[in-house]
Amino acid sequence: MKKERFVIEYIFDKASKKNLGVHLTTPSGLAEWFADEVIANGNTFEFTWDKQMLEAERIASVPDQLIQFRWMGEDDPEAYFGLRLHTNELTGALMLEITDFAEPSELESAISLWETQVKVLRRKLGL
Repeated sequence: MKKERFVIEYIFDKASKKNLGVHLTTPSGLAEWFADEVIANGNTFEFTWDKQMLEAERIASVPDQLIQFRWMGEDDPEAYFGLRLHTNELTGALMLEITDFAEPSELESAISLWETQVKVLRRKLGL
């Protein structure tokens, strides 16, 4: 079954763009909120949760602004997940935009998982 793309945004108006960017685009930053451990070897990243490791290929990267990954073995060639920082044009607020793909039956749980991870990120940033 083809996965559906979804995009969710979070306001981080009290965070520094540089600090938030480091948490999104570096292995050490990602290990603070996204996974228990993150190891990078070139464009291959190993993400570990509860001793279970998954590999992803980094497919795009702009330091402190954007990172995109595709899980190794992903059946849907269009599916990826990405984290991007941008400024809201109307309010000037710093925004975290998450793009991901999920099967329709798993969409709600995928969004819930991201919300949980973003709460951890906010705590790590002291927000």
